[in-house]
Amino acid sequence: MGTGPVPLSLLPDSAEVREDGVSIGGVDLAELAERFATPLFVYDEATLRHRCEEAAAAFDDGVAFASKSFLCGAVARLAHESRLCVDVATGGELDLVLRAGVPADRVILHGNNKSVDELARALEVGVHRVVVDNVEEIEALARLLAGRSVDVLVRVTPGVEAHTHEYVRTGQEDTKFGFSVASGAARRAIERLGGVAGVRVRGVHAHIGSQIFETRAFEESVRTLVEFTRDDDFDELCVGGGLGVPYVEGESAPSITQWARAVRTAAADAGLDPAVRVIAEPGRALVAQAAVTVYRVGVVKELAVRTYVAVDGGMSDNPRPVLYGSGYEAFDLARPLAARPRRVRIVGKHCESGDVLLDEGFLPVATGRGDLVVTPVTGAYGYSMASNYNRVPRPAVVVVSDGEARAVLRRETFDDLARLEVG
Repeated sequence: MGTGPVPLSLLPDSAEVREDGVSIGGVDLAELAERFATPLFVYDEATLRHRCEEAAAAFDDGVAFASKSFLCGAVARLAHESRLCVDVATGGELDLVLRAGVPADRVILHGNNKSVDELARALEVGVHRVVVDNVEEIEALARLLAGRSVDVLVRVTPGVEAHTHEYVRTGQEDTKFGFSVASGAARRAIERLGGVAGVRVRGVHAHIGSQIFETRAFEESVRTLVEFTRDDDFDELCVGGGLGVPYVEGESAPSITQWARAVRTAAADAGLDPAVRVIAEPGRALVAQAAVTVYRVGVVKELAVRTYVAVDGGMSDNPRPVLYGSGYEAFDLARPLAARPRRVRIVGKHCESGDVLLDEGFLPVATGRGDLVVTPVTGAYGYSMASNYNRVPRPAVVVVSDGEARAVLRRETFDDLARLEVG
């Protein structure tokens, strides 16, 4: 983070920055804030489509959008229109994607603890793949198939420890996900699945973590997977997701195309049969930079040790700083090109000292009550992890394109929050 203007490279592709405002998709953000109120998620359709189409071109057919990063019907349809599959991890995600019109044969079911009902529903609708995570799932599939068939990938842990936050590392031995390659559990799972009538094992899947900024860990994982499956005659090798995105000044990450090129090169060098499809499941890399969040400043509190700027959202619409210590940038929407010499802590309105959006942010000196503050790169794991803590309604989500804005998720009301009350 720095005291100069916010890096414009963090904004969505269609962003246009003026001295006194910012437009995305040809729509002025300040006008959107007045129309839809704040907090407000604004997604740029051009950025979403470009990233999805880039992923479809960079990997083979079967590459999937990791919908947990941000799922609503409009985005699921856009991913499908861009030739991506959609991966889901719960029955609720599966239901929404099907309601959105995504064909079941373009849906991949994930999850480390799939219920019998979730598996049964996946088999009933005929999903593209089930990613098998544990022995109990193998037994459940054997009971549920009853003459039907299913294509599966086996989730394995390759023993690769990505350099990222411990809560989002998933490729090491000590993880709740998948079957260990090193212990022999992965090989035993493949052999066991081979004995289940109706199961077609298409390949293996590995996900080593999230917010990874270098390709070396992916390359190491691929080499392990290629060696592990050398004699299996599989159709697919899935390297999962986890490609990082820059959130603050000074961060950089490979593009989706560069990531795919590194993975493909590593696979070829390791001797992977060229006929095997190399696929992935990016999520954050597709949606994060596509969105910004607009807040309105309520209270500015000057203390001897620091200045607190409180906005009308917080950990209920972006829990990542609380969960992972994640960093963001922020800027004053009315002064986007101005220097930001004022060191501030931007906090929310929740009754938690940990309700912090930016532990150390920078804003113009003039920013105060009633002003609009924007945090870029909020398209992933903001709304999808949002809560109603302190009975705060979740924000609206709008998509902008060609000068038009459309709400894809309306703002919740107090009536919405009360709808589950039964006594």
